[in-house]
Amino acid sequence: MLGPVILAASRSDRMRRLISAAPVTKQVVDRFIPGETVDEIVPIIQDLSDRGLELTMDVVGEDITRPEQAAAARDAYLALIDRLGELELGTRAEMSVKLSMFGQALEGGHELALANVRPVVEAAAAIGTTVTLDAEDHTTLDSMFAIHEELRKDFPQTGCVIQAYLFRTEADARRLAESGSRVRLVKGAYKEPAEVAYQQKHEIDKAYVRILKILMEGAGYPMIGSHDPRLISIAQELARTAGRKLDEYEFQMLYGIRSDEHLRLAAEGHRMRVYTAYGTDWYGYFMRRLAEKPANLRFFARSMLTRG
Repeated sequence: MLGPVILAASRSDRMRRLISAAPVTKQVVDRFIPGETVDEIVPIIQDLSDRGLELTMDVVGEDITRPEQAAAARDAYLALIDRLGELELGTRAEMSVKLSMFGQALEGGHELALANVRPVVEAAAAIGTTVTLDAEDHTTLDSMFAIHEELRKDFPQTGCVIQAYLFRTEADARRLAESGSRVRLVKGAYKEPAEVAYQQKHEIDKAYVRILKILMEGAGYPMIGSHDPRLISIAQELARTAGRKLDEYEFQMLYGIRSDEHLRLAAEGHRMRVYTAYGTDWYGYFMRRLAEKPANLRFFARSMLTRG
């Protein structure tokens, strides 16, 4: 399986330098990350919104080693939120944040991440939108869930992400599937040991369906993070069985992947949110997109060969 190899490469400084230096890389990266600055990303937000799509915005970057980098990440989100407010796009785009980017792995990281993310949540609420806390590797989750719980005391619309490949997630889903909660379910995109996570695709898919059933039957708001046609079909059936209306759940997919499906679901009346990343520190995000799906890796390899 190439996925674990690619995920290992996502942590390699040598591979980062090699891939970043390849002349063709930027052209391929643009498929998944359509801009580096707020000025570059605003037209993308406007275009997707005009097409009937909603967005969740991710300022890419994870390898934070100093508190001032965490503060810069906070400020980058605040600048984006300011621009969205000026353009009256707040109700069309929410924020997705990785707490590692806000200093979670530093000394005193739990308190630092909470202190940095709170102003982002406050600013998002002020323009009529919200924030979802992305899940990272399993060692960070207890801190993420504790921060999520703390933020929801004042901002109950704050969402979080759970990952189907982790053994713990069914229990997390039962706890989170309460009134007012917003939970995005994804398969998982980090290299996790067999002691904590399913390793085979069929096991992960079965876990995804079990967990999604818990969310659909619960009192919260499920967000289906998947490009898998079979899982999308199953999600629609589970929603019907649970008696959910079209505005009581949503689909989420990555920018640059199955774009026609984004528009199809929106045309059918579903809420369809496009996870749209931007920024300069794109390497880790990009490598996980390659690891998630063989077609993405083939696309990158073919582009390297034909344009290199």
